Amino acid sequence: MKLYIKNMVCTRCKMAVKSELEKLGLHYIIVNLGEAEIMEEISPEQLSDLSVGLKKSGLELMDDKKSILVEKIKTSIIELVHYTEEQIKVNLSEYLSYKLDHDYTYLSNLFSEVKGTTIENYYLTHKIERVKELIVYDELNLTEIAYKLHYSSVAHLSNQFKKMTGLTPSHFKSLKRKKLSSLGDV
Repeated sequence: MKLYIKNMVCTRCKMAVKSELEKLGLHYIIVNLGEAEIMEEISPEQLSDLSVGLKKSGLELMDDKKSILVEKIKTSIIELVHYTEEQIKVNLSEYLSYKLDHDYTYLSNLFSEVKGTTIENYYLTHKIERVKELIVYDELNLTEIAYKLHYSSVAHLSNQFKKMTGLTPSHFKSLKRKKLSSLGDV
């Protein structure tokens, strides 16, 4: 039986779902971002207990088909930006259409209706958040970050970063340094 879970965005979320399933004596086959497949049918009481347990971790069971599809779109984008190293060979619309087996226009309209933003904007927002994360980690330079996130150039990354945040990547990095150094003064 498949369960669809809202707000799963990381490994810690997967661990929380596994833990809640184990507490209820349910055996999972696989737990991925946004979904879990369990071996047995789940009783209404177990479903209620699971729902309560997941809510404590900020997660939520879903049963509405449109909500599930929107969550699958979000999960696909999060996996693509945060957990996939290789560049997709097609554009985002083709990738999502193929992966989710729906016409992109339908996906796009549904996503915009439910989330109040476009798929493209959601994707760009996640890319910029990933850039911020990599800047804060300070393990890669901007050229390496641009390459890792499949920007055509550092200039393209910098322009998009400035448009989305109002800051240049180097100004963002200097703010991070100031914040860290001011913490050391405490």
